[in-house]
Amino acid sequence: MTPRIDSHQHFWRPARGDYGWLRADVPALARICRDILPADFKPLRLAHGINASVLVQAAPSVAETDFLLSLADADPSIVAVVGWCDLADPGSVALLQRWARHPAFKGVRPMLQDLPEHDWIADAPHPAVVQALVDLGLRFDALVQPWHLAALLSFVQRWPGLPVVIDHAAKPQLARGWQADGETAWAAAWRDGLAALARQPQVCCKLSGLLTEAAGAARHDADAAAEAVLPVWQHLLAQFGAERLMWGSDWPVLELAAPYETWVQVSERLIGTLPGPDQAALWAGNAARFYAIQMPPSSKSACG
Repeated sequence: MTPRIDSHQHFWRPARGDYGWLRADVPALARICRDILPADFKPLRLAHGINASVLVQAAPSVAETDFLLSLADADPSIVAVVGWCDLADPGSVALLQRWARHPAFKGVRPMLQDLPEHDWIADAPHPAVVQALVDLGLRFDALVQPWHLAALLSFVQRWPGLPVVIDHAAKPQLARGWQADGETAWAAAWRDGLAALARQPQVCCKLSGLLTEAAGAARHDADAAAEAVLPVWQHLLAQFGAERLMWGSDWPVLELAAPYETWVQVSERLIGTLPGPDQAALWAGNAARFYAIQMPPSSKSACG
């Protein structure tokens, strides 16, 4: 079986107290508002041939990044951690230098989608902090929506030496439909914004988190889900090519829309249309290269 890296998943312990968005009093979040740790993911990982995973921050705190790194210390299937720091604070340079000594620490993700300023990323980060990311060989995960793409492009062009990956394909608003128009139009901004970013050679994109943006049957039926995601897949493939796309799940947030199995089935249909080497790249090779991943011993022979 082709090796697989889940390039985007989360673990958390809500009692730690820094997950501001993960609220028990929000009914829609009830099913994931609980401890979710490596033991919970292991059955899914084994059932679907996931060799390793990239653990991505879910709280804007230094403490959570330390927590994630401690999970990586205890579980060799966690081969990369994407944490959080305040990019606007020059004091974060020392923090990045400390974390960079940990072999699993690979980069940071500001929670841009939650900030009130859509253009924050264009000029708010402190140059010394971004330069530290570059100097330390770290990466940048961009958690954005269509209206953030123009500002993200400005940031990317200013820092051509910083590898950037766009999470969840910039969250296309599938539930609203492709014909949504007016001042809140998203489709044109999404298509054009991703195309412009794809012209920057250091930018990659994750095929992840799409079912939670869909609605109706696409949230639980593999056929409907594949149909809903197909236009996104086609645009991503046309812009980034198979060499700059990586597969991920966004589990357990995925569970708000569909089981892990459903997303794997949809992904197998889409990725399965590609030649064998391209399939291997999307399932694991691109993520391993982007994050400079050292696979666990049991997976090294399969990954080459």
